[in-house]
Parts: sequence; structure tokens; C-alpha cells
Amino acid sequence: MIELRVAVEGPLDEEVVLRLLQEVPCSRTVNPRVYVRGGKSRLLEKIGAYNQSAQHGFPWFVLVDLNSDGDCAPQFLQEHLPELAQFMCFRVAVRTVESWLLADRVHLAAFLRIRQSQIPKDPENLNDPKRTLIDLARVSRRRDIREGLVPREGSSVGPAYTSRMGEFVREHWDPQAARSRSPSLDRAIRCLEALLQHYRNTFRLKCENSTR
Repeated sequence: MIELRVAVEGPLDEEVVLRLLQEVPCSRTVNPRVYVRGGKSRLLEKIGAYNQSAQHGFPWFVLVDLNSDGDCAPQFLQEHLPELAQFMCFRVAVRTVESWLLADRVHLAAFLRIRQSQIPKDPENLNDPKRTLIDLARVSRRRDIREGLVPREGSSVGPAYTSRMGEFVREHWDPQAARSRSPSLDRAIRCLEALLQHYRNTFRLKCENSTR
């Protein structure tokens, strides 16, 4: 087994990364240890330590949202971690991980009970993908979606936002379909695959019991 260390900002990001791991070759030989850091700033405070750990033979996958911290993901990566360790995969969702979910228009439309045409075709050009997703939930034909995802006064998200979107990720989201509309998702998947393959090659580990 490969013990993959994963660092993310929050619980929904954790669900997304665990779902991505199901897409990589030999996924059953990967045991993820996930660190949910409670926000971007806390995660970035530790990025140097994660990178040092990766340099000493421990594979790491770190995911953060770009948000409004610049217009260019490569520049953001360079500013925060200019030299990547050999077993470090540091990726950025443009602009939030919700853009990756919006990129699977077919399944998201069915889950929210809205028309597919209502979902933007280029989610990475949205200023606030999370807000777009919530606005789509407002017009859902499902009452539980509206009540769960749409925020009440004084809140930024609905009371069941994380749990319902986590359900979507686990049971409905198709990363392979979404990556065609989301370059940052495509890069994340390719980086994750390359990291695990490099680790196997380095330590001569066999690829067994693959789901693909």
C-alpha cells in the first residue's frame, strides 16, 4: 500500500480528492491520510513542512482554491512553493473546487433538478463558482435542495451545503467528464497519476487490484 498524505482546506475538498483517487490506476493500493486544515491560510502555513516531508520520501497531494488571490494559478503555485519536492503534487482549483463540480453539467443538472443549459459552460471563468452553484440551487425544483444549499440570513451557505454537495461528489460526480471543461481539474488528475506512478517506480511497487 502507498500511504498518500493529503492536505485540503475543508470537508468538501476532502470528498473531492477521495473521489479523484478512485479515478487513478491501482487506486486500491493507495491509502489516503487526509488532513483538513480549516482554511487556506492554515494550510499554506504548513506547505513548507509538507514539501520537506515529500522530499524525504512521503508522497503528498495538496489542494487549495485560487479564490481571488491572483489571476494565474501557475503564478500562485510559484509564489507559495517555488521548488517542488520529488513526491509533492501541489494543485490549485480555479477559482474554487465548486468549478470542478460545475464542469460536470449533466450530472449536476440532474442532481439539482435544473436544466443543463442553466449551468455555465466555462466554470473556471466565473468569479465565484460557489456563489453560482448556490444561485442554481435557488431555482431547483427540489425543495430539499433549495432549503439545504441556499443560505439563510447571516450565513454564507445553506445548512446542508457540505453534506449535500459531498453526496453529489460521492454518488454522482464524474471527474472524467468534468475534466474536459476544467483545465485545473485535468492538471490535478494528471499530477496525481504522475505522483503515484513515480512513487511506484522509485520503490519498485507493483500495481495490483486496480479498479481500472
